[in-house]
Formats: sequence, C-alpha cells, structure tokens
Amino acid sequence: MSTPVPPERSPSPAPSLAGATASPAAPIRYRCRHTTRYSYTVQVVSSQLIAHLGPRDVPGQRAHVVALTVTPTPAVVADRLDWLGNPTRYVAIDTPHLELSMTVDLDVTLTPRPAPDLMATPAWEEIAAQAPGQLAVAEFIEASPRLPQPSPELAAFAAASFQAGRPIGAGARDLTRRIHDSFTFDATATSVGTPVLEALALKRGVCQDFAHVMIGALRALGLPARYVSGYLRTLPPPGQPRLEGADASHAWVQVWCGSDVGWVDMDPTNDTLVDRNHITLAYGRDYDDVCPLRGVILGGDAHALSVSVDVEEVADDPPAITQAQSQGLGQDWNGPMVQTQTQSSCAPEPPYP
Repeated sequence: MSTPVPPERSPSPAPSLAGATASPAAPIRYRCRHTTRYSYTVQVVSSQLIAHLGPRDVPGQRAHVVALTVTPTPAVVADRLDWLGNPTRYVAIDTPHLELSMTVDLDVTLTPRPAPDLMATPAWEEIAAQAPGQLAVAEFIEASPRLPQPSPELAAFAAASFQAGRPIGAGARDLTRRIHDSFTFDATATSVGTPVLEALALKRGVCQDFAHVMIGALRALGLPARYVSGYLRTLPPPGQPRLEGADASHAWVQVWCGSDVGWVDMDPTNDTLVDRNHITLAYGRDYDDVCPLRGVILGGDAHALSVSVDVEEVADDPPAITQAQSQGLGQDWNGPMVQTQTQSSCAPEPPYP
C-alpha cells in the first residue's frame, strides 16, 4: 500500500518591497543553492527520484547548474528535458539510508528587459479566439491535473477584470492586483493538495494557491496561462543580518498576450510583474508538471523534511523583498514521496503527462 508524504509547510508573514539600490538596466548575477533533506525513522532500502531543479534559459535569464549533489551517492543518474523543455534529473539510490539530501548550486545572470505596454496588447476576446488554433499555447487553455474544467466560480471571478474589449495585458494585470488585494497569505489555511476552488472560496493560502487561482480564472475565459516555479530573492529587514537559507522557492503565472508580445510573467502573491528578484526554474500547466522533487521510496515510515534556499547576488544588490516578510516562504514546493512496502512497486513517479 502506497502512502503519499506531503511537503512541509511553515507560516510566513506578508511581504514588503525594498527600494532599488542598483541600476535597473544592469545585468545581475546570482549564485543560488537549494537543499532538500529527508530524515526517516526507519531505514529506506531504495529511492527513485525526479528533480526539476535545473533552471531553463528564458528571455532575460542565462543559467546553468554548477553542481547537483545527492547523498547517498546514486547508482543511476540520467538527465533529460521533459515534454515542455524543462531540464530534469532522474536518480536511483540503492544504498540503505536514514537520511536523503539533494543540493543544487546554480549560476544565474538576469538581464532586465523593458516592461511590456500592457495597454497595447490585443483585446482579450481576440486572444481567446486565437488560442485554440495556436499549437504552442493551445494546451494551456485546457484542463490539467490541478486545474480541472473551468468552473462558473472562476469565470465570475475573472470577469470583473475583463470587461468587453479590454486589452489582455491590462486585464491580467488587474487580476493580479485583485488576487493580491483580496487574498490573505496564510500558510496554515491550505495544503499542497488544496483544490483551486477551495482556495478561491477561502481567499487564503500561499503562492501556489494564488497562482492556481489566477491560471484557473484566465483559462475559464479561454485565455492561455501557465504555472512558473522558481526562486524569489530576498533581503533582510533593515538592521538585521542576512539569514542563510532564508530565501524562497516561489510560484507565479505567465499569461499569453498574443504573438507579438508573447508570454508575460505576473506575480499575484506580490502584485508585480516579474523582475530582477525572480529566477525561473521551470514552467508547466500547473504545479504537478514542475514540482522540484518527487519520487518513490521503499521503507522509511515517518519522516522529517527540511529545506533551505539561498539566492546571493555576486555584485550589486537589486531591489528585493525582505526575508522576514517574503510570501514565497512558508511552502516547500517538493512533491510527495510515495512510500511502498513492496520492491515491485518501487518505481519512479513519471512527470506529467
């Protein structure tokens, strides 16, 4: 019998944006470290894992993995791109262990791009009419594992931002603001498996919930939207030291604004267009496509999970969200480990689809 082991969640206060301290047009280089550690009460005989922890190159971002270290040492390691072009790593461990750790070190350079003119984007009705015929975006209007068929509730919530003829960019930006203003960040209100309609009714949750609500609302109107996983760079509150491991895994949304503008990143948790504080790891239809770490284990029983993220600028400090107030904290975006008592069912959980 398989038992899912959910990610750990801890409370976190609401964020506050810090002022700019570097030229907004200057490239910024970051060193990032993400460490995940599972400790078990009973020895694990074997583990098989799939990680979405290698960043993809996107416009304005150049990145590569410096090192990805797994302890115990895997017997098998295989790298490949998933069906959306996200880098993945499969590892199989056949050494019995009471602790499993995975650390990824990244080198990332962000080059700020001019913000799009959202008022100059096509009317949202035009985008909804074009999307089904656009091969690259059509799948992002369809149902997905965490976002089933559009509901009247999501459509009604979206409608307030999309009056007749409104530009898609302006409507999506207004939806971003409304989610930020009407939802309360509360890491205790939801879990990693909370359905989108429950999060909408509660109007509480974390960045995964806010992103899913926004994506579901856009798709309810036939507008392409996808889920982005990444990191949020933070700064300590004034007068306090920078805390090691206190940066944040994060999630936000990309909205397709037509062939000329393409995908535009928006962060409903922080009511902002994505900027120099956001580092992209992967994108998919929803969280299930891009969760950083998932897999199956043989043995293990109860477990404890710890996660730390460090995002450190090599040169000048960009504007950032303060550590103590970051809404990206409070949720580790690792997927469930499935425990099994039979070796025959100890197989890697495949990425979607």
